[in-house]
Amino acid sequence: MLIESRPVTDPEIGALVVAQQRELREADGGLDGQVTVTHEDIHYLAVVLGGRAVACGGIQALDADTGELKRMYVRPAYRGRGIARQLLPALEELALQRGHSVLCLETGTYLPAAIGLYTSCGYEPIPVYGEYVGNPYSVCFAKRLPVTA
Repeated sequence: MLIESRPVTDPEIGALVVAQQRELREADGGLDGQVTVTHEDIHYLAVVLGGRAVACGGIQALDADTGELKRMYVRPAYRGRGIARQLLPALEELALQRGHSVLCLETGTYLPAAIGLYTSCGYEPIPVYGEYVGNPYSVCFAKRLPVTA
């Protein structure tokens, strides 16, 4: 397994984001506001197996100290192998490299596996923020990142 940086314009990143959003629309009943485009200011990592990107995640700056974890997704055929659990610390390291001391995220209340992953990795519930305010299916988490020497 290889975890590598990919540009926002990478076609495999685009395909993973589209697949993620399609799956989320099916899970949440197609809430308005779901987007299938990548954001230009997200820095992506991809998990590559057998030459194919099978998972991704990105970091977007909210402010100088705070990054937001975005678009973390593992293709269904590759779940249950610990890929997300290995990708998450790589994304945290990327956030540290980008100067963030706090990493926050939003996920759906209907995604217990995601909530379980984040809480088991030290993320704590925080009030819903930003564009997620008012969405009854949103739950947000944050983690203070350890400063490494």
